[in-house]
Amino acid sequence: MPELPEVETRVRQLRAPCTGRTIQEVHTGWPRHIHTPCPVEFRQRICGQSITKLKRRGKFLIFQLSSDVLIIHLRMSGDLYIATPQEQIDKHAHTTITFDNFYEMRFTDVRKFGRVYLVKSAEEITSNLGPEPLSKQFTHSVFFQMLSKHKRMLKPLLLDQHFLAGMGNIYTDEALHLSGLHPTTQSNMISSADSRKLWRNLRKVLRDGIRHNGSSIDWVYKGGNHQYHFSVYGKSGKPCQTCGSKIIRTTVSQRGTYYCPTCQPIPKED
Repeated sequence: MPELPEVETRVRQLRAPCTGRTIQEVHTGWPRHIHTPCPVEFRQRICGQSITKLKRRGKFLIFQLSSDVLIIHLRMSGDLYIATPQEQIDKHAHTTITFDNFYEMRFTDVRKFGRVYLVKSAEEITSNLGPEPLSKQFTHSVFFQMLSKHKRMLKPLLLDQHFLAGMGNIYTDEALHLSGLHPTTQSNMISSADSRKLWRNLRKVLRDGIRHNGSSIDWVYKGGNHQYHFSVYGKSGKPCQTCGSKIIRTTVSQRGTYYCPTCQPIPKED
């Protein structure tokens, strides 16, 4: 699934070709892509509106329009790109938006988990998201208080979008490894010093991921090269770059998880 760095990369790539453009036509090959409103109303409302701004909130792409807000979530296998009408359309491009310059924004989605929303306010969809980990408001003090209020394993807590917006499997594993914290460590048992390390490393891995245009790890998301900078993710059986121990792959809350048994020892039970 595209995570914060991949979505942020797409936002930056789409901002120039989309901003200022007027939507002329919409083609939906798979109506269930359109979550809100129904596909017929969606087309009637969006055609003729112009895109004034494009930003990201968590893993959502948010297009501010003349009257409404277009929100797209890529989910497991989605991607967005700009194409000319002459370019062969991918069979998985289920939703296509045509602009006034005849360029098209194509939403490919092999597994069809992605969703498109047209609403009056972005908060209708994003109001329950946790804080942005790269925002100025997300200070170490705020993070430490957040961790202290929960008695949950670190990894599933960090993946919870209500707790922290935008985190996913890759960057969570990387941040935990850099911080020397086992994925199953209880959040309320972390010291202030360890929470500060985790806070810093969460922001570091996300910024590094954005700098490398995200991670291209399969056929879904292409164009990034952060996969060449992983410390643990996808490296089961390979030596840890820090201590040389073999990286272990396990499952935490039904999610494949990579960690170093030496750098990230299993927490002792009280």
